[in-house]
Amino acid sequence: MSESFNSNFPSIEHLREGARKRMPGFAFDYLEGGCNSEINLRRNTADIRKIQLKPYYIGEYPGSNLKTEIFGITYDAPFGIAPIGLQGLMWPRSCEILAAAAHEHNIPFVLSTVGTADIETVAELTNGKAWFQLYHPAEMDLRDKLLKRAGEAGCPVLVILADTPTFAYRPKEIRNGLSIPPRMSVRNVIQMMMHPTWSCSQLAAGSPEFKTMKPYMPKGLNMKHLALFMNKTFSGRLNEDRIKVIRDLWKGKLVVKGIVNEEDCEKVVRLGADGIIASNHGGRQLDAGQSTIEPLPDLAKNYGDKITVMIDSGLREGPDVACALASGAKFTFMGRSFMYGVGALGKRGGSHTITMLKRQLQQVMEQLACQQVEDFPHHLIKQ
Repeated sequence: MSESFNSNFPSIEHLREGARKRMPGFAFDYLEGGCNSEINLRRNTADIRKIQLKPYYIGEYPGSNLKTEIFGITYDAPFGIAPIGLQGLMWPRSCEILAAAAHEHNIPFVLSTVGTADIETVAELTNGKAWFQLYHPAEMDLRDKLLKRAGEAGCPVLVILADTPTFAYRPKEIRNGLSIPPRMSVRNVIQMMMHPTWSCSQLAAGSPEFKTMKPYMPKGLNMKHLALFMNKTFSGRLNEDRIKVIRDLWKGKLVVKGIVNEEDCEKVVRLGADGIIASNHGGRQLDAGQSTIEPLPDLAKNYGDKITVMIDSGLREGPDVACALASGAKFTFMGRSFMYGVGALGKRGGSHTITMLKRQLQQVMEQLACQQVEDFPHHLIKQ
């Protein structure tokens, strides 16, 4: 194993437990939580793990190759770091840690509009290779400013978000009074005092902020007014006209995230998008919806020759990535797995998690006798 691998944390579950111990309860709840009763959050992973793969044991096998090309770029593994909001609240400077680790390991890092590092910082850390995920603003002027900054930073791919037409009902966040910075309730203060590593790191890093959005936010907002500002700024549903305008403005590759049915996929294909990410926001938006692996095979079968089909939500370990690729995805993204890594191991957590996931996926390929990532569908056992 690489020097970046810590043998005390050989699985995502070990990292999860390590993160739980080091993070205040309100921060861990935000990382773990879904909406309503968290049914779809659990369904995402459970449905992926119903998939079975076929190994071949007799014959010559020259070895496996994890390298994957999408949008003309060759990455060292078929997975990337999904956009995550409020990373710096969960662990100080985790956005920067993960961006740097992604660049080191040559996998894509996707920066969220509501991340806690700005576009320019992440572009510097990734040598202009980071993707940018846009929450579509209500005001077109703000949209154009964000697109201009992402283009000037060299982002090769723009991801626009479709699955957040409204803010979700998340009981854990409501109970914790989640905000940036965290609300100073007695309960939250006690949690911070019980986690001195997090608290000292947060003190050194400074209070987490929506860095990309900071230039457009009135100064001195209290938490109530900040919430009102964000709700007003990002209100509105993505529609065909909005996608068309962005397609005309954006010169790089365009991906729509949150596509889970063929009707929506047909629309974004017609509008000229280069890719989709089958996603339900990690089970954080619609509890009564499908898991993302459920519609994936039909999306890949019917649209895979017209658009690059990718997936996130519910993937945790290397075998989950293998099952998603076997089901038709060309590429995969994970969020919580990487945050568990940073929560457990701090600045070493990003590299550790990527190293571990690569090794897990390589072992699956070797077991199956799968030489290339694109060969995974040949190993799918049809249920």
